[in-house]
Amino acid sequence: MTRQPRQPRQPRQPRQRGQGHLARRLIQLYGGLVLYGASSALLVRSGLGLEPWNVLHQGLAKHTGLSMGVVLTVVGAVVLLLWIPLRQRPGLGTVSNVLVIGAAMDATLSVVPDAHGWALRIAAMVAGIVLNGAATGLYIAARFGPGPRDGLMTGLNRRTGLSVRLVRTSVEIAVVVTGFALGGTVGLGTVLYAVSIGPLAQVFLRVFAVPSTPYGSTVVAAGRPRRAILRR
Repeated sequence: MTRQPRQPRQPRQPRQRGQGHLARRLIQLYGGLVLYGASSALLVRSGLGLEPWNVLHQGLAKHTGLSMGVVLTVVGAVVLLLWIPLRQRPGLGTVSNVLVIGAAMDATLSVVPDAHGWALRIAAMVAGIVLNGAATGLYIAARFGPGPRDGLMTGLNRRTGLSVRLVRTSVEIAVVVTGFALGGTVGLGTVLYAVSIGPLAQVFLRVFAVPSTPYGSTVVAAGRPRRAILRR
């Protein structure tokens, strides 16, 4: 009897590779958004200053009686409505940003107490800033679309012709001033966040970069949010 030659192993099908690629991106997206909310909560617990938008969220929370996470979600939804006249298109990452970060922040605040003593406060502040940079790199590298605030910056840039740097700086100054007037915390953490989040996000974008797949795309809305995050 003639021995049949061994059949060569079939390579992994493109569909399977595409599904694995999508799964990695989804894990990065939601892992990054949860980490973003948790890192913001650490900055709250440090008491040494918040990110620009969270200064506003904290101020509004003090006047409304709502939690910071709920305020963050409501403000994100309002900002998303501003995309309509700017003709911006939201993606899965945009909608998820609105829904996940606030919930993750509230969940973290419910289990992490205020930091007491300078050593713990500084540690919470530094950890919050670094983890926020990692979270930014994670969810942006997933390429599911920018967050509502970043999309607002790029939309205003496109509609007005002003640089992203100028638009972002102007909006964030207005946000910080308004939030501070409402009782939000501005301090050392706010300054360190402003000067370090760009470089940190750039590093983590390289670390978490997802290679593109040649087997077709399942992108909901890729967008190019990097300009809004990294160019200040």
